[in-house]
Amino acid sequence: MKKIYSQLVAFLLLTSLLSCKEDFLTFPYTDGNIRNESEIWTSDRNTRGFISNAYFGILNRYNLDGNGSLLAQASDEAVNSNLSSNINIFNNDTWSSLRTNDDQYNNMYNYIRRTNIFLENSLGSGVTPASDIPGLRGEAYFLRALYHFELMKRYGPIVVVTRSFTIDQDLDLPRNTLDEVVAQIVTDCDSAAAVLTPAIVDQASGDKGRATQTAALALKARTLLYAASPLNNPTGDATKWQRAADAAKAIIDLKKHSLLTQAQLPNLWNYGSQAYNAEVIFASQSDNNNTLELNNAPISYDGARGRTNPTQELVDAFDVRSTGKPITDATSGYNPANPYNDRDPRLNLFIITNNTNFKGKPVETFEGGKDNVPINVNNTKTGYYMRKFMSEGAFWGVGTAVNVRRPWVLFRYAEVLLNYAEALNEAQGPVADVYTFVNQVRARVTMPALPAGLTKDQMRERIQKERQVELCFEDHRFFDVRRWKKGEQLFNRPVSGMRITKNGTALTYQRFQVENRIFNEKMYRFPIPQTELNKAPKNLRQNPGW
Repeated sequence: MKKIYSQLVAFLLLTSLLSCKEDFLTFPYTDGNIRNESEIWTSDRNTRGFISNAYFGILNRYNLDGNGSLLAQASDEAVNSNLSSNINIFNNDTWSSLRTNDDQYNNMYNYIRRTNIFLENSLGSGVTPASDIPGLRGEAYFLRALYHFELMKRYGPIVVVTRSFTIDQDLDLPRNTLDEVVAQIVTDCDSAAAVLTPAIVDQASGDKGRATQTAALALKARTLLYAASPLNNPTGDATKWQRAADAAKAIIDLKKHSLLTQAQLPNLWNYGSQAYNAEVIFASQSDNNNTLELNNAPISYDGARGRTNPTQELVDAFDVRSTGKPITDATSGYNPANPYNDRDPRLNLFIITNNTNFKGKPVETFEGGKDNVPINVNNTKTGYYMRKFMSEGAFWGVGTAVNVRRPWVLFRYAEVLLNYAEALNEAQGPVADVYTFVNQVRARVTMPALPAGLTKDQMRERIQKERQVELCFEDHRFFDVRRWKKGEQLFNRPVSGMRITKNGTALTYQRFQVENRIFNEKMYRFPIPQTELNKAPKNLRQNPGW
């Protein structure tokens, strides 16, 4: 996003104009430097800066609370080592319209308003050359679609906003139906895709990080996948699944993206070595810091906090490598006395288990090991630490810090392949393409192909588990389980860890319950914050159960 943020530096005179502290209905156009609104739209720099600033609504998800929480800790993927973390309101039934977490309601509408203002004013703006205007408007359409999607996936049916409002207008508006929300997102994605550069590889170096055609198509495909899923498609309308499949296949057919190799995969999120790589479709600004490592590395590593502790339920999802079978299969070859041997290579790429190397030395999560010290309040609660995203080149101890340039990847090609396989299986059953594209994701890490002859239900289970493994910690599981309507089955139960006892050189392994979790029907949707309900008492209405 080099060009976006270099423009922003030149656009600092508008910082207060776009302050996130403003309510989305108030939008001051003067700050002492710009005398009136026309000075924005008559200037090439200011008009470009306006849309560049709208990118700041894109969510970076590595640290939701400033203390290392990830949304994975609100699913069966992980536990937060800080047991008093606010992330736990998702897990212990203390969530409410007055006590929220990851509430994006006002924030997303703020940024939607900015995109609408740009779309209303950019056609007659001073952008030079004028031939750049359609592409800039395409970016605005993409961002407006993205921000509506962020609202939809949390709150369900929402108010669709396609124009800016003024404070004197009636803003107590009814929600649109979910189908209407989806239709608007798809329309905006199509408008964006029609004018944007095809993909990151086609962008000039200064434009990398801006929206592209494949980013718009990826958002469209994910939106249609959510719309086809049981939460939003209770009648099981197969045509909705087919639309989602077709949208994902359109990205595949463009042949602009590909999977990284197994060796490259750990650096997919590290833009110091794999910037704008072929698997990334769209990502946030790449922050340059070591906070992720400080928050999540094992506790013996320079005072790290070890926040994200993967659950045994997630570890169990990684198949046996040599056979390709789940560990629950008696013929898989899984050995509970040596549980991490011969497993899907992604286990070691994404999760730190006992005796695996991190920063050149083995991690010790056995009882009494240097990374399992119960008197340390940050000690792992499950016997595991997260490895995904982290760079072993980062340093945060005494001395000079070494930072890592890392974005939050919103869309990547592996997800597109799995989206296509899931939607196609639901629309047509386990046809050849379903196998082909799931197996591409597995083959990248030398996992055997799925067995032939799976039923539609069996294939569904395999695809859901493939998503659980491939996309772990990336914000998908929290929403996937909800859209599948499997919350009561998967989230309303305890999560487990592994207790490892060392006697000489011998290790014994025993599963144990870490904490209980609560999930009920109302939790499929976020509560509308009470402050927002108070602003629109006639029409907004609370989500069921809250």
